[in-house]
Amino acid sequence: MTQKGTKGRAPERGRAAYLPNFCSVRMVFGVVISAELLAVIITLVSIDSFQEFAGELSLRSLYIQWIALMGSALICLSRPWISQLRTWQVAVISWCLLMLASLAISLLAIWFLDLAGGRHFLFKSLVISAIVCAVLMHYLSIQYRWRLQVEAESRAHLQALQSRIRPHFLFNSMNTIASLTRTDPALAEEVVYDLSDLFRASLADAQRMSSLGEEIELCRGYLRIEGQRLGERLQVKWDLEALPLDAELPALILQPLLENAIYHGIEPSTEPGRIQITGRYRRKRVNISIRNSLPVDGGQARRAGNHMALQNIRERLQGFFDEEASLSVGEVDGEHQVRVVFPHPWKEQ
Repeated sequence: MTQKGTKGRAPERGRAAYLPNFCSVRMVFGVVISAELLAVIITLVSIDSFQEFAGELSLRSLYIQWIALMGSALICLSRPWISQLRTWQVAVISWCLLMLASLAISLLAIWFLDLAGGRHFLFKSLVISAIVCAVLMHYLSIQYRWRLQVEAESRAHLQALQSRIRPHFLFNSMNTIASLTRTDPALAEEVVYDLSDLFRASLADAQRMSSLGEEIELCRGYLRIEGQRLGERLQVKWDLEALPLDAELPALILQPLLENAIYHGIEPSTEPGRIQITGRYRRKRVNISIRNSLPVDGGQARRAGNHMALQNIRERLQGFFDEEASLSVGEVDGEHQVRVVFPHPWKEQ
C-alpha cells in the first residue's frame, strides 16, 4: 500500500505587494473615481464663476482621466517586472511612470489643442502631477506597512489555529485506531495515514500555500476519520463539479469549517446529522459551500463558540485575495451554511 501524505510542498506566497493590482477592474474603477474628484477640486479652485464649472470640468476631467488611465496601464504592464524589486525602487519607478504619462498627455494636449503658453501649461501640469504622485506613493507606502502588520497578525493567528487540535478529537481518533487494529488492521492503517496528513498540515509553516485539490483531499481524510467514530450519525454528501484543483489558496481553509460543522452541528445532536460540501466554478470564481444539519432539540444542545476560526479564515482569505474573496455564514432551510468564494482565472475544459 502506498503511504499517503507524500505530496510535494505547496508553494509559498511572498510578502504583501507594495503596489495594488492596477490591472483589476476594482482598482481601475477606483482610479477613475479618484481622478474625477481631483478634476472637480482643481476646477473649483481655478474658476471665478460657477457658470464656467461645467465647461472647465469637462476639459480637465478628460485630461486628468487620460493621465490616470495611461499611468495605471503603464504600472499594470510593468508590475510583473518591478514587483521583484525593492520597495523604494518600486516607488521610484512607479512615480516615474506616472510622470511619463503626465508628460505624454500634456504634450499631446498642447499639440492637438494648439494651446497658447504651452510651456507654462506643461510646467504647471508636471508640478501638479509630481505633487499628486508623491502623495499617492506616500499613501501606498502607508497601506503597504498596514498590510504587512495585518499579515503578521494573521500569521500569528494562523499558527495558533494550526497548533490547536481539539484534544477530544485526538483522543477519539486514537481510540478509533486502537479499536480498528483488532477488527480491521488495514482500515486502521488508513485512519493513521489520514490522521498523519491532518497533523502534517496543522504543524506546517503558517505561510505555506496549498491548492484546492490538496485542501479537498485533506477534508476527505478528516471526514473519513470522523466517519469511523460517528458511524451512521454522520452522513456526508459531496457535490463537486469541474473545480480547478490547482487553484492556489492558503492552507487549512476548508478543514476547520468541517471541524466546526461536526463539533457544533453533528456531535451535540441525538439524531443522525448531515454535511453537504458543494463546489462550483462560475465566472472565474470558486464557490465552496459547507452545509450541516443542526440539533433538532431547538438549539439547547448547540455548543457555544468564539468564532476564532471563522474570523481567522476570513482575514487570511482577504489578505491573500484582497477584497475579491469572501466568507459568509448563515442558515439555509434550517441548516447552517458557510460559503467560501475566491477568484481563480481558470478555463473550464
